[in-house]
Amino acid sequence: MTEQRLYVLDTNVLMHDPTALYRFEEHDVYLPMIVLEELDHAKIGLTEVARNTRQVSRFINQMMHEDASLADGLELTQPEGLRLGNARGRLYFQTEPLKDEDPLIANGSFADSQLLRAVRDVARRLPDRRVILVSKDINLRIKAAIYGIPAEDYHNDRALDDLSLLYQGQVHALTDFWERYPQIESWSAGGRTWYRCPRRPGDEWYPNQCLAIQGAGGETGDGSVEALVKIVDETTFAFVIAEDYRTTAHAVWGIQARNREQNFAFNLLLDPEVEFVTLMGTAGTGKTLLTLAAGLAQTLDDKRYREIIMTRAAVPVGEEIGYLPGSEEEKMTPWMGALTDNLEVLTNPEDGSEWARAVTNDLLTSKIKIRAMNFMRGRTFLNRYVIIDETQNLTPKQMKTLITRAGPGTKIVCLGNVEQIDTPYLTETTSGLTFTVDRFKTWQHSGHITLRRGERSRLADFASQNL
Repeated sequence: MTEQRLYVLDTNVLMHDPTALYRFEEHDVYLPMIVLEELDHAKIGLTEVARNTRQVSRFINQMMHEDASLADGLELTQPEGLRLGNARGRLYFQTEPLKDEDPLIANGSFADSQLLRAVRDVARRLPDRRVILVSKDINLRIKAAIYGIPAEDYHNDRALDDLSLLYQGQVHALTDFWERYPQIESWSAGGRTWYRCPRRPGDEWYPNQCLAIQGAGGETGDGSVEALVKIVDETTFAFVIAEDYRTTAHAVWGIQARNREQNFAFNLLLDPEVEFVTLMGTAGTGKTLLTLAAGLAQTLDDKRYREIIMTRAAVPVGEEIGYLPGSEEEKMTPWMGALTDNLEVLTNPEDGSEWARAVTNDLLTSKIKIRAMNFMRGRTFLNRYVIIDETQNLTPKQMKTLITRAGPGTKIVCLGNVEQIDTPYLTETTSGLTFTVDRFKTWQHSGHITLRRGERSRLADFASQNL
């Protein structure tokens, strides 16, 4: 039987995830008075942290109104506490003054010292319980370890235990693929070749998963096949041969795929049945350029979307973009360097004249709108091609807020690199991008691919690999 623990939550855990109160199953949760004080100070404002703080207060208030044990008071030594929803544990509060007067702890910052003293105090009064401090602050966990206080990071916000387990969106099959699946049914439909294979034990296939089958001539030699899995059921999976966008004849707004991953990305970006696409990759892999090229082709040429909307996480996310003169787009311009740099490539007309370039820029300006992420709440996008850049800096809740803006006929593309996270308390395994990739991999209208090869320049590629 698992030992019932008492988890003391730091304020930043609740600010990060207001539902953390309910995430400890059969274990109890303890909130020191300093945590409630910090929540009270942080509740004012329109930031994500302020909203989360107010939600924590609402949760606690709801539990107090629903729990009849309040009639007898809330003493930690009593067995009542507050019911934590469907969790089997209870919620307790600090109801007695601290007795720990350790001068070493008292010399630290007020909030940290109060919290560490509270953990020591409750552990002293409950010697039979294992008391653990939970904090997103790595420095506080270090202090706790120095004082001999058990401390852990908050893990329930992790999509995965290890980033290496993240869905890559691509499967590399060796030349024995056709031997492993001898009972293959093939047919042609819509000018494309389809294959259906029986699933083998241990197979993990997902809709719109990219499949690269190596031929006798190597990965890109004779006999190699690039395909996308389209239909997955309990007994079979079906895939279709991917379109080849490497040739000039099939260039997308003048852009050709330079490697296999980029070709797969174009297949996902240009498929109207794929309404949600995530592209991950380091700097220079072509995420923004491919996405813009596909968006312009479908907006201006195919008339599939009315316009392109581009936004990005301006770190710190959720803060005001200021009161400087200018429109929303003009204020966001400093954050949109990636857009302007890639438009220079896409708006370079064949004749090279200044007049033609100016006309092209005016046309694209009318079809590409830059929007601040701060003002996305409550909006609904109809028949739009929405690009969200730098999504590694968003929390799962912020990703949900943005993706749920999609109305009928809208496609959303999320770009990011989990190796460049700038938001406090977010890691590679807790990023909203990682969370979204993991949750959407089984949906038949979503696709993901990780771009690995840098194509910006040989200098940028070498720097990305060696610095």
